[in-house]
Amino acid sequence: MLRYNPLLGTWTMVAAHRQQRPHLPKNFCPFCPGSGKVPDHYEVLKYDNDFPALSTHPEEVIHPSFYQAAPSYGYCEVILYSSDHQASLYQLSNEHLLKLAKLWKERWVALSQDPQVKYVFIFENRGEEVGVTMHHPHGQIYAYSWVPLKIEQEISQCRQWFEQHHQPLIPAITQAELQEKERVLTVNEHFVAFIPYFTDYPYGVFITPLRPINSIAEMEEVELQSLVKILKDVTGAFDALFHRPFPYMMCFHQIPVNMDTDVTPYYHFHIEFYTPLRAADKIKWYASSEMGAWAAANTRNVEECAEELRQALERFKLSHVS
Repeated sequence: MLRYNPLLGTWTMVAAHRQQRPHLPKNFCPFCPGSGKVPDHYEVLKYDNDFPALSTHPEEVIHPSFYQAAPSYGYCEVILYSSDHQASLYQLSNEHLLKLAKLWKERWVALSQDPQVKYVFIFENRGEEVGVTMHHPHGQIYAYSWVPLKIEQEISQCRQWFEQHHQPLIPAITQAELQEKERVLTVNEHFVAFIPYFTDYPYGVFITPLRPINSIAEMEEVELQSLVKILKDVTGAFDALFHRPFPYMMCFHQIPVNMDTDVTPYYHFHIEFYTPLRAADKIKWYASSEMGAWAAANTRNVEECAEELRQALERFKLSHVS
C-alpha cells in the first residue's frame, strides 16, 4: 500500500514482502542463463521484478480514521544489461549499450502510456554500499502513480528560475559548468559530464544534454549513442579512480507524464549519480543533519574530485584502447 506523509506531502511505499528477497546468493543467480527465470540467450532484457514495491493489481486499502492510504499502483521492472554475470556497464561494447539505451527508451514510452502512471524512473544501484542484493549487471525502472517529492522539488525550483530568468535552469547549469570548466569531466557531441558546484556527494557526477531534452523518448539514435559513450566514460572512470568496483546510484530525471501541468518549457532530462565513497575506504555517510534536517554537507571540494576523476578517466581510456 501507499501511506501518505502529511508532514512532507508525499507517499511512502509499504512493501513488507520485500523482506523475503534473496541476499547475495552464492550459487544461484536468477538473471543468468540456465536459471529458468530468463532466456538461455539474451543481450539486454526487461524482467518483471519478483518482489515489486508497486503492482498493477494492488490490494484494496482500508483507510484508517486519521491517516490517508492508497493502493500501491505502478510497475517495477528489472533491466538486465547483459547475460554475463561479471560484466560492468563500461565493459560492454557501444553497440551492446545502444541496445540497452533503446530498451530504456522503449520502456519509458510504454509505461508512460498508462494514464495512472505519473512518473517513470530509470535507475541503477551498484554495490553493496547502496544495498544491492544481486551483483548481476542490471538497473531498474519504477513507474509511480504520483510524482516523487524530489522530482517535485526540482520542478518547483526550475519553474521559479524560469519565471525569474526567462530561461530553463538545467541548460543554464550546463552552460555555467562548461564555461568554468574546472568541474567538467568529459564532453562529447551531445552530452557533458561534470560534478556540479553544489553537489553534496564528493564524486556526484551529473550528465546533461547539450540541447534541452525533456525525456529519453526525444533522443535520436545518434544522441543515444552519445549517451551510452559518456555513461561508459563516467562509470569506467569511477572504477579506475580507486582501482576497485565503485558503488553508485544512477538516477535518470525526466518530465512527469499524464499530468495537467506542462513542465516541458523549464524541466529537462539529466542524470544524477549519488556516490557513497569519499575515499577508497571511506564512506560519505548521510547522518542526522543530512537525513533529519536535509542540511546537506560535502566533505570534499568538488573541484579536487573532478580533477581526480579526469585523471582516472585518462587511465581508463588508456587501459581500454582497442
